[in-house]
Amino acid sequence: MEIRMGRRRWRAAAAAAVLAVLAGAGVWGAADASGAGAVHRQDQVLDLPGARIDTSFFTAGGARDKRPAVLIGHGFGGSKDEVKGQAEQLARDGYAVLTWSARGFGKSTGKIGINDPAFEVKDVSRLIDWLARRPEVRLDKPGDPRVGVTGVSYGGAISLLAAGYDHRVDAIAPEMTYWNLADVFFPGGVYKKLWAGIFVSTAGGCQKFQPELCAMYERVATAGQPDPEAVKLLESRSPSAVGDRIKVPALITQGQTDSLFPLGQADAMAKTIAANGAPVSVDWIAGGHDGGDRESARTQARVTQWFDRYLKDDKGASTGPAFRVTRTGGVNSTDGAAQLRGATSGSYPGLTSGREAVALTGREQSFGNPPGGAPPAISAVPGLGAGAAGLSGLSSLGVGLSLDFPGQYAAFDSAPLTTGLHITGSPTVRLKVTSSTDTAILFGKVYDVGPDGKQRVLPSQLVAPLRVDGAKGGRSVELTLPAVDHNVEAGHRLRLVVAATDLGFASPAAPATYTVALDGPSLGVPTVPALRTASAGLAWWVWGLPLAGALIGAALLITRRTHTPAPDPELAQVPLQITDLTKKYAKSSDRYAVRELSFRVEKGQVLGLLGPNGAGKTTTLRMLMGLIRPDGGEIRVFGHAIRPGSPVLSRVGAFVEGAGFLPHLSGRENLELYWAATGRPSGDARMAEALEIAGLGDALQRAVRTYSQGMRQRLAIAQAMLGMPDLLILDEPTNGLDPPQIREMRDVMIRYAEGGRTVIVSSHLLSEVEQSCTHLVVMDRGRLVQAGPVAEITGASDTLLVTTAEKVPEAVVDKVAALPGIGSALVTDDGLLIRLDGASTTELIAELLRLDVRLTGVGPHRRLEDAFLTLIGGTA
Repeated sequence: MEIRMGRRRWRAAAAAAVLAVLAGAGVWGAADASGAGAVHRQDQVLDLPGARIDTSFFTAGGARDKRPAVLIGHGFGGSKDEVKGQAEQLARDGYAVLTWSARGFGKSTGKIGINDPAFEVKDVSRLIDWLARRPEVRLDKPGDPRVGVTGVSYGGAISLLAAGYDHRVDAIAPEMTYWNLADVFFPGGVYKKLWAGIFVSTAGGCQKFQPELCAMYERVATAGQPDPEAVKLLESRSPSAVGDRIKVPALITQGQTDSLFPLGQADAMAKTIAANGAPVSVDWIAGGHDGGDRESARTQARVTQWFDRYLKDDKGASTGPAFRVTRTGGVNSTDGAAQLRGATSGSYPGLTSGREAVALTGREQSFGNPPGGAPPAISAVPGLGAGAAGLSGLSSLGVGLSLDFPGQYAAFDSAPLTTGLHITGSPTVRLKVTSSTDTAILFGKVYDVGPDGKQRVLPSQLVAPLRVDGAKGGRSVELTLPAVDHNVEAGHRLRLVVAATDLGFASPAAPATYTVALDGPSLGVPTVPALRTASAGLAWWVWGLPLAGALIGAALLITRRTHTPAPDPELAQVPLQITDLTKKYAKSSDRYAVRELSFRVEKGQVLGLLGPNGAGKTTTLRMLMGLIRPDGGEIRVFGHAIRPGSPVLSRVGAFVEGAGFLPHLSGRENLELYWAATGRPSGDARMAEALEIAGLGDALQRAVRTYSQGMRQRLAIAQAMLGMPDLLILDEPTNGLDPPQIREMRDVMIRYAEGGRTVIVSSHLLSEVEQSCTHLVVMDRGRLVQAGPVAEITGASDTLLVTTAEKVPEAVVDKVAALPGIGSALVTDDGLLIRLDGASTTELIAELLRLDVRLTGVGPHRRLEDAFLTLIGGTA
């Protein structure tokens, strides 16, 4: 299940029977940029029982040249199009290649069965039947083509299942995939809720799946834990169910930064297939479903060599080492790339080889599972793909985000290491666990802690869940920690953390107290001394540093513990009330950024926050968002006092001083990434409404690095509107926008507030504030100067700004200027600027309508500017 998974759709269904090619479906094309010979592609739709499967067949050379065949499966949420490049290259290398979109993906129809043997796996057998009838394909015997199967994630799993169910498969090369789906989604009996939710939401909802899968998901998601029926269903769709039948050469590639399909899945498949007597090689790449470099060029080249050896019978083809792991060796300062190099050995060591004992110390410790399991600790952030979770791939460089809340975990430390230690595999430790409830749900991880005690690295951002039943009376258990490849330098120490929560998993909703003690003196650390590291190889790009800083900063703020006053029920319907708010400048006892500021905002208002530079506007907004603390006074949002990480902030959307988008991701992917990181249900994002507001059109599919400043601004505002928060805060939202976009933004704010929500906007464009805001707060030198409705502050005016739906012709302008009681009429960007000289506003409007002027608004012109300058005196 390629996750890409989480970012594209998956679907597949139920049916089985005969194979018939739809009439007229075959289309031939040719393309070869390298000039190494034309690659011919035949597109056709195969009519299979219960589904129509979209396929492409690639060859190079004549039809009489018999060649082995290769099937390439795509990732979950993708289609055959994503493997087109690999298919064309394999065709140039002398293979007949067939790609297809699985049921429910791309242009194929059907319900998603998650590689159901009765449907998706049978589809592969029917594709092999089709290949057996092609004149280009080499046969071992009638009806039995020489064929290999490869694919990433979802496509990798189908290669394993095909080999288990169809004896005609001769070699496989699964990448970044699973062995046992029940172990994937219920590791240690704990529900991996975020990844499961990502699967369902990105598929478009439960209705896209087979009914039994949808029912299982809803049942488990509601209970927060798996049941025996769910485990049985997922195991029946897993390669492990037919592991004893997979007896063909297998090249297994797995990602190190992968909280979805961790290295343990590859370990299980490698051991089982090798025990069946088949050749097996294992390759741990740098990336994974959580980001990092997937080394596609290197791994695809290795797949080709594997098939050359076992499909073409090329004895000179190198299949590579039995075990290879990619390691990171620093950053290239010239291009920002991490230096990758491979370490190899002549045999696969498994996850427990060369175990060394590292002594741990620490008393018995008690900690709590918070009510509702919130706030959760953070290790990996599932579903971010090559985005923020790409930070996982930087963990060996000391870059990454992990967060454990005080009072929610126990920690046990080693002494500083006298010599370096390279962990390759799964550390283990024995624990004594006691719980106030019968079942304890725990999460174990091992940090690499620097000599100063401050720098902490969680290798690959991985955590191991542990369910302990019968814990009320105390139980001794062995905790197997995530498999990693990580070098711990001399002088560093290892820290075992056992936490009550983790963002990616379901924790019990009921509060509980856990007591954890070491039940053995040491941590068992696997090492593989036989591994030999090669010279530096391919580089991978360092992703997500701006977001890393933002996330780490937010995490640090969240962890600061303070007393929070009780909610005020009388203010429960008031979006914002600020009372005597005060903030001094850093290291100053008498200089104030904000001083004794008080005002109140009601529902449905668009409030403009005005003031010259240095008035304290942005400081006020940052305090409102919980990003900095006031020195005095109080901020209440819907009656709740604001503190860093306050739950009520989920009702607030904000755009303050720009957004840190990941430049290599598209606009849509950035919004999806941001929402996933909040941990809130994807259905609550109201993404379609936010995207309509952004108005970026096709640009949403482009990388953000191609955006103009105005486009980035609009995307940031759409991000602030995700979830349609009750209170929306915008700091200079029109920066970088052109006049038409400014007008659109004005309309957006007005419509947003008309729906019963509240908008606070800080802007230097007084004309925009005047036209879009209902109320104003004017600040100067940190103090409140005046607050109230716009009309009250601006007062009356004899000059009106008439906004129009279209440009007013000069002839009409002349007629308006000649009207009785009109002093002058001038054309502006927005419409007309009209000075009254005896006529009333009502009379003017009647005359404009008579002249067929399409009005959109009438109001005093630039009186706010006059009022503002009067209020703040000479400080502007």
